[in-house]
Amino acid sequence: MNHQQRAPRRTKIVTTLGPATDDPNVLADLVRAGADVVRVNFSHGKASDHIERINRIRDVAESVGRHVGILGDLSGPKIRIERFANGPVELREGEAFALDTALAVDGGDIHCVGVAYQPLPKEVGEGDVLLLNDGLIVLEVTGVSGTRVHTRVVSGGELSNNKGLNRRGGGLSAAALTEKDYADIELAAKMRLDYLAVSFPKNAEDMNEARERLVRAGGHGKLVAKIERAEAIRHLESITEASDAVMVARGDLGVEVGYAELTGLQKRIIRMAQKKYRVVITATQMMESMISSPAPTRAEVSDVANAVMDGTDAVMLSAESAVGKYPIRAVEAMASVIEGAEKYQVEYNRTRERIDGTFHSTDQAIAMAVMYTANHVDVKAIFALTESGSTTLWMSRVRSDIPIYAFTRHESTCNRVTLYRGVYPVAFDVTHTNPEDLYPSIMAQAVELGLCKQGDSIIVTQGELSGVAGGTNGMKILKVSV
Repeated sequence: MNHQQRAPRRTKIVTTLGPATDDPNVLADLVRAGADVVRVNFSHGKASDHIERINRIRDVAESVGRHVGILGDLSGPKIRIERFANGPVELREGEAFALDTALAVDGGDIHCVGVAYQPLPKEVGEGDVLLLNDGLIVLEVTGVSGTRVHTRVVSGGELSNNKGLNRRGGGLSAAALTEKDYADIELAAKMRLDYLAVSFPKNAEDMNEARERLVRAGGHGKLVAKIERAEAIRHLESITEASDAVMVARGDLGVEVGYAELTGLQKRIIRMAQKKYRVVITATQMMESMISSPAPTRAEVSDVANAVMDGTDAVMLSAESAVGKYPIRAVEAMASVIEGAEKYQVEYNRTRERIDGTFHSTDQAIAMAVMYTANHVDVKAIFALTESGSTTLWMSRVRSDIPIYAFTRHESTCNRVTLYRGVYPVAFDVTHTNPEDLYPSIMAQAVELGLCKQGDSIIVTQGELSGVAGGTNGMKILKVSV
């Protein structure tokens, strides 16, 4: 299952599956339009829905002839209000409103609503600012009595059932993994998902617990930490180190830290991921208007382009592709904006800043040597014979506009590298190739796929013991001759 790349787009696109993509024909068009990774959001739908969608994307990817990674996204402890007895209420500025953990689940009215999060009265105090419905409604705490948190409405509006609740500055201590998440981790392992995103992690321990549970369940997916709590910013370095990838989850993060801080934090998170050789996804409201409009706004175009220029590995569509009217157009628009931004991007050659460091493995040292060479010699492509994909990950952390092709015999590696910026999978079984035929075989397949042409200079990396993970220890500069 190989995919011919023409002038490859380096930044990848993550698309969320949902009712709008359940038609296999729509899903096939979504993949053709440029979906590199699909996201299965465990917050919505039943386990049977998720299994159906995962099987469907695998069938569609096979039929379209592309590798597509699958990211499962855990629900996490979304702290929510309960429900209103007679439909939505209108909160007015200056009026009193209460949140009560003892109120009946359906007992909300204009004066008070229940809260699912039982520790709330113990974790807030007078002067705290609470934000409902992604920050659209702002409440200031005036006091706490027993199970009831008394507030004054600072910014009002319509409030309906089950809206999210945050505290400005963070500090609500809900555990990152819930009972539902434990079940969904089992599902992710059973369905062999390539990536698993952990919602609302506060620290590295939350990520370690998720990893232990996933491994115990027999899963091999890589872990994505969604940075969406103020506490996560305070522990950003250790969370990044405990993860394989991070996501700039700008919805809840913007609510907790305030929107004025958000763009600076996005850049900081992306830089941290690059420094720690991790993958980074930028998400939330990237093309929100395309839920109902066939074209993005200028502001959305600028937002996506800036994330690309910051060096993000991937940008993500949420409701735009899951429930929007124009899922395929949204992917096409995003691909077009990425390609436009990449033409103007200042190439960050980070080789120099790595020179003083110590490499932790041979394959990392080879990867850095390759990228240094590629940035100073006229080579058209890099072909990495890889088992786990780690060599291509190291390479992709050093910005270069030279495409990196992961030649691998493992379907899981092919799917995993779909998220790495500037890396493209090629199915190739090194164990079925005679050593003396190796380079001619690679070149023949690459020319056939249109990855290079006769006479091009290329770099090939491989291990002395072909088929051994982490064994890359050599590089060659070759001229393509078929």
